Amino acid sequence: MLNQYPLWKYILILVVVMVGFFYAAPNLYSPDPAVRLSGESSATIIDDLAIATRALDAANIEYFGDEVNEKGTNGLIRLYSREQQLPAQKVIQRALGDSYIVALNLASTTPDWLADFGGQGMKLGLDLSGGVHFLLEVDTDSAIEKRMEFYTSGIKKSLRDDKIRGFIRLEEDGRIRGKFKTEALRDQASSKIRNEFSELVRLSANDKDGFYLYLSMSEAKVKEIENYAVDQNLTTLRNRVNELGVSEPLVQRQGRNRIVVELPGVQDTTRAKRIIGKTANMEFRLEAKYDAPASEKEEFEFRDAGRRGGTAFLERDIVITGERVASAAAGFDGQTSQPQVNITLDSEGGTMMHRVTRHNIKRGLGVLFIERKSKTRYETNEAGEEIAVKIPYDEKKIISLATIQDALGVSFRITGLSNPAEAAELALLLRAGALAAPLEFVQERTIGPSLGAENIEMGVLSVQIGLALVAAFMMIYYRLFGVVAMLGLSVNIVLLIAAMSILSATLTLPGIAGIVLTVGMLTCLFSRVYAKS
Repeated sequence: MLNQYPLWKYILILVVVMVGFFYAAPNLYSPDPAVRLSGESSATIIDDLAIATRALDAANIEYFGDEVNEKGTNGLIRLYSREQQLPAQKVIQRALGDSYIVALNLASTTPDWLADFGGQGMKLGLDLSGGVHFLLEVDTDSAIEKRMEFYTSGIKKSLRDDKIRGFIRLEEDGRIRGKFKTEALRDQASSKIRNEFSELVRLSANDKDGFYLYLSMSEAKVKEIENYAVDQNLTTLRNRVNELGVSEPLVQRQGRNRIVVELPGVQDTTRAKRIIGKTANMEFRLEAKYDAPASEKEEFEFRDAGRRGGTAFLERDIVITGERVASAAAGFDGQTSQPQVNITLDSEGGTMMHRVTRHNIKRGLGVLFIERKSKTRYETNEAGEEIAVKIPYDEKKIISLATIQDALGVSFRITGLSNPAEAAELALLLRAGALAAPLEFVQERTIGPSLGAENIEMGVLSVQIGLALVAAFMMIYYRLFGVVAMLGLSVNIVLLIAAMSILSATLTLPGIAGIVLTVGMLTCLFSRVYAKS
């Protein structure tokens, strides 16, 4: 019987098969173990990796293929085995210092000519392909200290409004201490605080040197704040991971104050580590008046040290914090073309901002950017091993100080950022939500596929054995037609792998074009075949 199908159908089948082989090909390239490094700030430029490579040479760690991306924002050093990753990370981190982030990585080996058209391997998940594991610890003590500072400020304002004179301060042990001239003033203050701050518990005091009032939070309130800090950080981390675009991440609580983050197959681990662990928040404060007492103002540096001599005084009272930000998006100033962040506050934040700014027209409003950083000190333990000790500290700098021209509402903008990358990162952090307490990386490691690798190996072996047995039977029983059937079955497997690779790939324009082309051709092909039958 003569062939009844026209030529264009054979051409269509050939094109579909070629596209399938093209998008299935990236699965043949397994990633290399590597370390990736970038600046602590997204604005940091990496010129070369000479310091890092010299440190690896001195430690006798073998590597190959060091490279810096086109923008100079991060570098990559490929290693021969995963066992070398942790030692290499420690060596490079010590050589570069705390100004850089060094993270474990699985570097793609897919050729550029495939990647340029959206070709990527299948996303197999953490159990099958491995990934990066972070164990983070929430600094709940910092959250409690922050709340006590809030209570201290509130008590001062409340007593000042009622003209109850006394000296209120927060002690190093976390207690609030009040000193008064008379017992009557102390009792008035105690009654006032008990009515307005019921969470605080009055402690016994020694009145030999004066009339004192000691306050602390109840145990129930402390546990409530700790749980809130961990839960809020958990929500924020999930939002930040979602912003990174990682497929099937794991973010869950572990124990009292720890959080586990697992990112399968993530490529830019330095950006992930910077975004996940960055404790960045903002405070909006009015610029202090010239004659304001020292107890009511605080001096901060500008990020751009050349402005106003490099410092400015802001009031200690906070108008709002970054927790009131509902949405944030990076953009550019239409007049100066400088990067900026457009901010929208929630309803309560907008009300607070409007109430403060409408009574302070022509005064300066400062935006204070707060980052939790750490300095590393190396010590030798009892076993003679050198260990790294992290010493955390807060860096507070002014990123914007503008004159209030009119009462502000829920929407306004922040300027004074150095580059678009910094604006985009700040917008991401604000959009994802502020961390209720600082985070510390307790553990970082790459996760091998382990059992998943065995599953993949056994799966591939079973497919090979099954395909060989079916091929033998088909060729013995059907002879030439069996060869044709096996060819079609093999092509079907390739098309399935290509379809899964396309769906799990980053949707670049060429990748989208490949998806549209493949789906369109398959739809056309099968509709014609079924219509003919």
